[in-house]
Amino acid sequence: MTRPPDSEPFGYDGYTIDADEGVLSCRYRLGAYRFSEEITFGPEGDWSAPAVDAAARLVFLLAGVSYYKTAAPALVELGSTATTPAERDFLRQVYVEGLGEFALANGLDLSDLRIEGPDRVPAGSPRSSEPPARPPSAGRPLVPFGGGIDSVVVVEEVRASHPDTTLLVIGPPGARFAAIEHPAEITGLPVRHVDRSIDPTVRRSAELGFLNGHVPVTGILSAIAVTAAVLHGHDAVVMSNEWSASIGTRTVAGRSVNHQYSKSAAFEEAMAAVLDQSIGPVPAFFSLLRARSELWVAERFAHLTRYHRAFRSCNRAFHLDPALRAERWCGRCDKCCFIDLVLAPFLPRAELSAIFDGAEPLADATLADRFATLLGTAGDKPFECVGDVEECRVALHAAAARPDRADSPLLATLAAAAPLPGPGGLDQAVERLLRPMGPDRIPERYRIPDDVAPAALVV
Repeated sequence: MTRPPDSEPFGYDGYTIDADEGVLSCRYRLGAYRFSEEITFGPEGDWSAPAVDAAARLVFLLAGVSYYKTAAPALVELGSTATTPAERDFLRQVYVEGLGEFALANGLDLSDLRIEGPDRVPAGSPRSSEPPARPPSAGRPLVPFGGGIDSVVVVEEVRASHPDTTLLVIGPPGARFAAIEHPAEITGLPVRHVDRSIDPTVRRSAELGFLNGHVPVTGILSAIAVTAAVLHGHDAVVMSNEWSASIGTRTVAGRSVNHQYSKSAAFEEAMAAVLDQSIGPVPAFFSLLRARSELWVAERFAHLTRYHRAFRSCNRAFHLDPALRAERWCGRCDKCCFIDLVLAPFLPRAELSAIFDGAEPLADATLADRFATLLGTAGDKPFECVGDVEECRVALHAAAARPDRADSPLLATLAAAAPLPGPGGLDQAVERLLRPMGPDRIPERYRIPDDVAPAALVV
């Protein structure tokens, strides 16, 4: 599908900061429509810090993608908001790559997207009048927390050497999700809440004829987290994005489309470069799990037993309408199936049955086709935050090798159709995934020791 050449451009109308109320307001336009979004941090914190405006400006730039998608025109006009060429390149990458799934679903080609606006002098250059950023206190990490196994593991790894760890929970105004709040309470750590209020007009897509689809929301939340870190003097924003988030979900016409683009290494590196230019090296922005597989995360989580009855990664636990919000695992969606699969090598069958309230996906033979999409043996990989085929197949074979799974016809059938990837047998495959999988950007003070031997499969 091509867009008409005379389609209305998407425009950035500006942002304002109300320090007394602690609210960042962002305004956008598309033809006759005006959109407004508010992010409420609260009045606490140092709103006079020079880096606050720079961080808020980045939130404003990235949040625009939620409104651009209503029509996805070929031109984005930044109005009076000045940006550097590097920032415009980054923003275009977020739009084109982050909206890859959206473009595929709507039959669009975003490769001709143009982003235009006035030039800005990078901070720290001789012609810049911007004051230097105030360095935050070292060793005070801020961890965006979603309540899943990844963020739980990150919190426990970080707090071991940094007791002054704070959690950050970002959500709609007035909404508190039990699937996040309960695990957060178990940590015993302080929690900062930030409310993001999206313009309700975009939720009327069907009525108003807007396009709809997935947006790179983690990118927006990352910028919000950086702003919160600057306000409260945190020296790092520690994300929980694994190695496999960098692997594309599907390849379409020779191009990789990644549901998890804004959790990928490419996004992290580009975001960090923009932050270095506009704010400075602190707060550091990185993922503690960048080189870690989903299997490594699952092995660590298996030992954190106090969270086993509290966490829920089922997407139905996060429905915006409380009346439709699930209070237990659905046991049937892609996310439920993946979480069960990746934990199965490390937890007894009875424990996983209890976690899923008796509705464990691996006990349900009718879900064979859904597991097959995760294992790459049938259908397309789902557009979900799940691991790659290698991780899923190794987890499958490791689970099937457990004595308490020996009588599972579903595991036997799936394993027969999905051979182990790579050289060597199961032990080598598991060990490979329990070791670091590649480079990362973790500062030395936050690094996880690599000299921990892989754990036994049976916990």
